[in-house]
Amino acid sequence: MKQAVRIGWLWVVGLGVVAAATPKDPTPELLKQVDAMKPALVETRRHFHAHPELSNREVETGKELARRLTAMGYAVQTGVAGHGVTATLQGGHPGPLVAWRTDIDALPVTEAVDSPFKSQNPGVMHACGHDVHMTVALGVAALLMKNRATIPGSVKFIFQPAEEGPPAGEEGGASLMIKQGVLEPRPVAILGLHTAPDLKVGDVATVAGPLMAAADRFRLTVRGKGAHGAQPHNGVDAVYVGSQIVGALQSVVSRRNDARRPLVVTVGSFHAGTRFNILAEEATLEGTIRTLDPQSHAAAPKEMSRIVDGICTAHGATCTFENTVLAPVLVNDPALYALAQTTLDKTLGRDHLKAATPMMIAEDFGFYAQQVPALFLMLGVGNPDKGITAGLHSPNYQADEEALAVGVRLASSLIVARLRAR
Repeated sequence: MKQAVRIGWLWVVGLGVVAAATPKDPTPELLKQVDAMKPALVETRRHFHAHPELSNREVETGKELARRLTAMGYAVQTGVAGHGVTATLQGGHPGPLVAWRTDIDALPVTEAVDSPFKSQNPGVMHACGHDVHMTVALGVAALLMKNRATIPGSVKFIFQPAEEGPPAGEEGGASLMIKQGVLEPRPVAILGLHTAPDLKVGDVATVAGPLMAAADRFRLTVRGKGAHGAQPHNGVDAVYVGSQIVGALQSVVSRRNDARRPLVVTVGSFHAGTRFNILAEEATLEGTIRTLDPQSHAAAPKEMSRIVDGICTAHGATCTFENTVLAPVLVNDPALYALAQTTLDKTLGRDHLKAATPMMIAEDFGFYAQQVPALFLMLGVGNPDKGITAGLHSPNYQADEEALAVGVRLASSLIVARLRAR
């Protein structure tokens, strides 16, 4: 008599191999349960909106996330990359590991919209929708835990601090999460989303390939020689040298970069001088580089440094040029994009899945996308009929809370689809 032994998804019978029956797709049942979650989702979002915390300072946010996840039945890891939190669901059937990432920090913005859940931390606001992101992730975590017996594989929820960038002199964000092992064991995919006020609630947008730009922060210091403003020939004017640099840096965009590859170089601040009639001895310029092309991202700082050195040398000044990579180009995996098209056509309806236009804003989710196949989506939260139109980082930013349930449907269906795709 031949014995049958189950190994993962296979039944081995003697020398023959027979595929085990694939577990029933739990998605339809999951989606039926989302509407009942709406009051809890609204409560959760309003709690986090009222208690925002800045990058690398998300102490209470991390504690509250851990408390809620623990109450759901998760074993929680805290203190990841500062105040980050992770929790992993073990499904009731064998399968791969998929990660879902959300960010948890707020911005130094004073909220202008009055509401019962307005920020209680003066000068700090969830003006980028991270309160929505956390709510969606917690909603999905609760939904999947409730139905864990039907889930094939495992899901790791990653709650990341400092997406907006750690304070000067500190590490933080996605790169530190990765350094501290958040992608071990390796997931087969990592997914995430961001609110989009320019998209109507109910709509979702994404694209295969580059979605968001790389972002660098540069700082250059010009050191000249002080002199009387009436006798510039006796000194080296750091203001004049710096102004030459500001103009010349645009030649990197117009003459050194392939015009088919989008690139932006912006000098955002220029500080120099102490008095109207004194030649400035030092000038400090800071700015950002944005591009959707990895090749341009690698080349631009080198070209800029060469130009800065040349101008300073020509005028008898000295200079330093420092460049910090804040985020790489966020590149969506084509196979995951195709899976999302098929899945969201069923989950949200064909008319609600839009083609995203690549953006020059940045997201450090791109660091994860460098490591494993990734997909990032834009969740519509705008509603002109309700006056919800203000953009990200605005003191007037709002989100239509109907988007919370849309986000849970989107995220849970995509996670399950990738788990079942194997």
